Amino acid sequence: MKLLILNGPNLNMLGVREKHLYGAQTYEDLKRYILEKAGELNIDVELYQSNHEGDLVDKIQSAYGEKDGVVINPAAYTHTSVAILDALKAVNLPAAEVHLTDITKREAFRQISYAGMACQAHFMGLGFEGYGKAMEWMKDHIEKAE
Repeated sequence: MKLLILNGPNLNMLGVREKHLYGAQTYEDLKRYILEKAGELNIDVELYQSNHEGDLVDKIQSAYGEKDGVVINPAAYTHTSVAILDALKAVNLPAAEVHLTDITKREAFRQISYAGMACQAHFMGLGFEGYGKAMEWMKDHIEKAE
């Protein structure tokens, strides 16, 4: 099983930005967590982070025919990017949305998730564990579909 795991803008600043929301763990810590969990689940993952919307769209498109699913934390693009929504819909792969914090309990403008409209599962407010839950869900979902 091959998954694309995408992270959007400012996630590379984990451990520096808004520690009261995101904690002190770094993006390198997140990558280690994801790779370890993927190994436990026997899943091959490609990790990618970008602060640029078009890069994320290109990466989603590159998953077509190459990956079995997409786990995405679109970060701030969650609430603004119809382009990411359309890319997820275009590739038509199983998709799971992850957020480190619970966006439903944050500012009003964070209540809309465009990317989430193309996702079949959502994991919010679980910190790094949300990625693990998303990979577990994805593995189960894909295996049931086979």
